[in-house]
Amino acid sequence: MSQAKQTDFYHAQGPEPHRARTKEIMEKHPEIRQLLGKRNPWSFLLIVIGVSLQFTIAYFIGKQPWWVAILAAFFVGTIINHMFIALVHDASHNLIFKSRIANSLAGVLVNTPMFIPSFVSFQKYHMKHHAFQGIYELDADMPSKWEAKLVKNRWYMKLLWIFLFPLWQTLRTSRIREVKFFDTWVVINLIAVIGVDIAVYYFWGPVSLLYLAASMWLGFGLSPVGGRLIQEHYTINPPQETYSYYGILNIPSLNVGYHNEHHDFPSVAWNYLPKIKKIAPEYYETLTYHKSWPLLLLKFIFNPKISLYDRVEREDRGGVGLNDAVEADLVIAGQAKSA
Repeated sequence: MSQAKQTDFYHAQGPEPHRARTKEIMEKHPEIRQLLGKRNPWSFLLIVIGVSLQFTIAYFIGKQPWWVAILAAFFVGTIINHMFIALVHDASHNLIFKSRIANSLAGVLVNTPMFIPSFVSFQKYHMKHHAFQGIYELDADMPSKWEAKLVKNRWYMKLLWIFLFPLWQTLRTSRIREVKFFDTWVVINLIAVIGVDIAVYYFWGPVSLLYLAASMWLGFGLSPVGGRLIQEHYTINPPQETYSYYGILNIPSLNVGYHNEHHDFPSVAWNYLPKIKKIAPEYYETLTYHKSWPLLLLKFIFNPKISLYDRVEREDRGGVGLNDAVEADLVIAGQAKSA
């Protein structure tokens, strides 16, 4: 693995690393098979509670000054929004209900307080991220090359990049031309979320909508949980590509920090991810991991040795075809089962 300092990503040979490790772990710990595809319908209860809580806060915030909405979003709304991310994950991987339609409806529901319609698009691009990690043309989690060149390692640009992260993430999808974006579920998702935004503004006022928007926007950037954006795949310790977070904020975030475990076993629900680490500690405790999202965020911004180029790029698709990877979690889990 090599990198031209500050001018290019790391370049790795061979396919993404998780499928091989999944196979190895499954051979050594076959009991993990019991967790594959094991659904957690209680996640839907958390969706109902979380969505109700977020809308309740938005309602009461509507009678307050705008700066109260920003503060509430920073300290509370971002945490709730982060929980939604884990639930969106599981709905995307069909880990709440058996029915694909029911999972999609659950995903749209949890997306309604998140201001921007994102569940269906996340599902499309996230599956490709699993199957084609580091493939520039298919992995929307990778920064665009112009994006990395613009920001480089300058602290003020990294600060601006973090603040505007939802914008960068949206722009990246334009380069993923092999993925069909529009379909019926995209339209349903769009109508549901935009309809809720309009209703909140009309009935509760602009400050309520500001709270929901700030909860989403800051939750993906400058907030106590914003370090997750750096934690997952920025190569703090190359050549390691994926990193987990084992801190206290995993509790309200529903274990979304267990990212190595999630990539190794994407068909395992959020509540079982710590069990994977417990079953196979020799595979995870030997990896570099993070203990604090806020400290990591500060390190990323102010350490000149870290830039957007600290990501791994590869050309080897690992023999996985585009159409075969629509259900990336099933592809990876299926290979593990048959090992």
